[in-house]
Amino acid sequence: MSNTTLQLRKLLEKKTFLHLPSVSDPLQGRLVESLGFEAVFIGGYVSGAASAITEPLMTMTEQVKMAQDITGKVNIPLIADAGAGWGDSLHTMRTVSEFIRAGVAGIHIEDQVFPKRAHYHKYVVHGISREEYIEKISYACKERDRLDPNFVIIARTDTCRSAGLDEAVFRINAAADVGADLGLLFPRNLDDAVQAPKRCKIPLIYVQSRGNRDGRPLFSRQELIEMGYVACIEAQVVLCSAFHFMKQMLSELRETGQYTGLSNAEFVTARQDVEDIISLTEFYEIEANTVEKRQAS
Repeated sequence: MSNTTLQLRKLLEKKTFLHLPSVSDPLQGRLVESLGFEAVFIGGYVSGAASAITEPLMTMTEQVKMAQDITGKVNIPLIADAGAGWGDSLHTMRTVSEFIRAGVAGIHIEDQVFPKRAHYHKYVVHGISREEYIEKISYACKERDRLDPNFVIIARTDTCRSAGLDEAVFRINAAADVGADLGLLFPRNLDDAVQAPKRCKIPLIYVQSRGNRDGRPLFSRQELIEMGYVACIEAQVVLCSAFHFMKQMLSELRETGQYTGLSNAEFVTARQDVEDIISLTEFYEIEANTVEKRQAS
């Protein structure tokens, strides 16, 4: 069993609100951890974009590998986007086992078709039937119980967009009946967002989609807590913020040959911060006591 699965369970039991920035590499994961976040997330949007393809084209092993790269470098739980489980119930069981083996603390599984379509990012829902979805969640939970009962299964439905809140709540509650630990749906407006946690049998995670083009509401952490959500996935905040400022920097560098956005003193601080996060000082100490010591003698 993974230590982080137990960590995540304890955080949920203590009702710690989990604010989950979505990251795509170990450096970002360590930065999130260093700033006091209790857990971290890797989403399909960021992993697909970071790979310069898109989430629907990623394979299960690619997503597991990116997650494992992060879990190997952080000490807080990582929750991962497991898409549609990469297939039917049997494939979803393997997906669960691979993420458990990678040290991930929990995953969410959605009711989109597999293979997922790029049109998903144009807010087109290609949902599977209730029956097929609940089968997949059921077998995902069976595999969790067999391998690591602390591993968290999050049932995600995208049907709120296409069929309304009633259908989304029905699917979350049916998933709860077969063992899902948490739920995730996509409220379309303020009223949906308020009603969803009250109508679902299991605690809900809210997905904060900054930059969305379909009008989904954004809320503060405190607003989500007051509505009854137990966590918030910040799906694009790290990726888009980093991309925005890198684009500004590179544009200035290309145009002028200089970059004035940071002073030299700020660069010295930033570089030291990076070296501290990757534990470079510890590496110096080991070398000083081994290869450097021999070379000096």
